[in-house]
Amino acid sequence: MLGTAVTLGTMGNEVRTERLLLRDWRESDLAPFAAMNADPAVMEHFTGLMTADQSEAFARRVQQSIEERGWGLWAVEVPGEHEFIGFVGLAEPRFETHFTPCVEVGWRLAAPYWGHGYASEAARASLRYGFERAGLDEIVSFTLPANTRSIAVMRRIGMHNDPADDFAHPLVEPDSPISRHVLYRLTAEEWRALG
Repeated sequence: MLGTAVTLGTMGNEVRTERLLLRDWRESDLAPFAAMNADPAVMEHFTGLMTADQSEAFARRVQQSIEERGWGLWAVEVPGEHEFIGFVGLAEPRFETHFTPCVEVGWRLAAPYWGHGYASEAARASLRYGFERAGLDEIVSFTLPANTRSIAVMRRIGMHNDPADDFAHPLVEPDSPISRHVLYRLTAEEWRALG
């Protein structure tokens, strides 16, 4: 087990929606998160599966971000039904390209929770937090062109794509089939216009 410099579940940061709770990470999230990150269906559009140690390090890193900023990639639960279904929230990409620095809205849910509208509901709440509470001017999201589920979420939450913005991910080998990414954007002004 990796070091536990970040104690999970202590900050009380949360965002509520009609059906969901976006919250701090808890120690009890680590096992289902590791299982999710070892699922080939969930990780289809990533560079590979994650080990339990990699999953734990990721969870502690994103919780550290929440503690520092008050926002980040929150753990998601369906209160009274499912304690942990994945994560959704805001993050600052750790690479440089034509649209960075920036804040992205991102999500990863365990496969049994796909198709229920959870990603869209939590992503909308994350956008609201980013624009209304964190005062962001723009939020982006990106994925592979083949990741039609995530692209559908981006469109449902009001984001739009200009093909001129699409890019080769700088942390992926250029000849990799997962190098090319589509970029979706939404400004605070556009968010307000969506009502």
